Amino acid sequence: MCGISGLILKDTKQNAVLDIHESLGLLQHRGQDSAGITTCGARGRFYQCKANGMVNEVFTQDRIEGLHGSMGIGHVRYPTAGTSSISEAQPFYVNSPYGIAFAHNGNLTNSVELENFLDLVAHRHINTNSDSELLLNMFAYNLEKNQKHRINEEDVFRAIKELYTQCVGGYACIAMIAGPVGAKGMTNGSGDEGLKGDYMFASESAVMEALGFDHFEPVLPGEAIIVTKTKVTRRKLIETPEWRPCIFEYVYFARPDSIIDDIPVSDARLEMGTKLAHTVRRLLGDKHDIDVVIPVPDTSRIIALQLSQVLNLPYREGFNKNRYVGRTFIMPGQENRRKSVRRKLNAMHYEFNNKNVLIVDDSIVRGTTSSEIIQMARDAGAKKVYFASAAPAIRFQNVYGIDMPSRKELVAYNRTEDEISTILGADKVIYQTLDDLVDCCKKFNPSIKCFEASVFDGNYVTGGVSKKYLNTLESQRSDSTLHSQTVSPVASGISNIFEDS
Repeated sequence: MCGISGLILKDTKQNAVLDIHESLGLLQHRGQDSAGITTCGARGRFYQCKANGMVNEVFTQDRIEGLHGSMGIGHVRYPTAGTSSISEAQPFYVNSPYGIAFAHNGNLTNSVELENFLDLVAHRHINTNSDSELLLNMFAYNLEKNQKHRINEEDVFRAIKELYTQCVGGYACIAMIAGPVGAKGMTNGSGDEGLKGDYMFASESAVMEALGFDHFEPVLPGEAIIVTKTKVTRRKLIETPEWRPCIFEYVYFARPDSIIDDIPVSDARLEMGTKLAHTVRRLLGDKHDIDVVIPVPDTSRIIALQLSQVLNLPYREGFNKNRYVGRTFIMPGQENRRKSVRRKLNAMHYEFNNKNVLIVDDSIVRGTTSSEIIQMARDAGAKKVYFASAAPAIRFQNVYGIDMPSRKELVAYNRTEDEISTILGADKVIYQTLDDLVDCCKKFNPSIKCFEASVFDGNYVTGGVSKKYLNTLESQRSDSTLHSQTVSPVASGISNIFEDS
């Protein structure tokens, strides 16, 4: 789940880069592997800066000042498909046709077929292992078939509609097209739209609010929006069978101050706390021996606070967090995650010593973080450690852009809750039920009948996800495989990319 943003300013004399840079900082929680910005200036010239690292590491003052133009797109990367190589930092760019910069969030499930098509039929060169580059080249191929010197909105909509039928998976994209004689447009398949003369697109609504956009709304599945210098056009290009947002957004990925698909993330997490409290009471009884509720910062704080109020238990901050260490879940490599837990969190002994504690986290994935946290609580003197997850047990691979590629790396795979408790070192592990989690989100938008919850139930909504594909994905993207990949150092400088068709 990467973070993407795009901005087009009404005043063409202004530079968009400052707001795009700020938007990436606001989306940093969605990806810490690399960051990039491409802007578009006079005569359709593209200016680009991208590198491995955090937003504040990649974009120095000099680099920001070199990114000109009143429109641009940005990306923070969290690697799933591909590697952590600098060559896979986004936005991507192709110079034919017209010049296209492209930022993508998600994952494709038919990447092998697409790569073969691009090689054997389209004759377009693919330079990385990233499925984002496949999407970009398929889009470029669809546009190129027109063989037109000038393209219009209908050409772009037609190319996007074809893309939906060609590329299978879960994805959202922003493209910036530099056409002949300076005609430019931007298309978006994800995020929200701000309406005040300037237009912005981003993975989460919190970005728009922070940058002063007072009107925004979700872009629906199968919908595309084209923004030119003179107008905005939005169109539903395909009829999707169901609107099924990713439920893991509300559990973990999204900022609490965001509204995603008309669901306030903070309110959904409050409901998770209420539902989880009822599950704790059902499993441990009204006469449980819990002394205190302690959250794992930061995502689970809202959930733990609500749970403590429902159970009428004290809520305490038992872990001090070093805010200069990134989110451990999206760090590549099991050993990196393990080491980072101790560097990121420190248990406060007086909150644990001689107490039975209920630790609340948003989810349990590989179990690396959870087992370290439980051991820290015991080292701090806890008598008993119960561990509650606001999400159900994660037992299946994710194929739509979340780094859960290998079943064998999931602590809940083929295990009972008692077995998981033993592995993690907890006195008991308590999971939210899937029905309760769905209810927590549906409460705020009843029009959503189902959610994408394949990591919990193994139901892949796009279809065509075979056992062979899952096994291939597992072999390519397991921690052991990714650990062996070469990671390029941080690159520097700004590249000028221009199209003079």
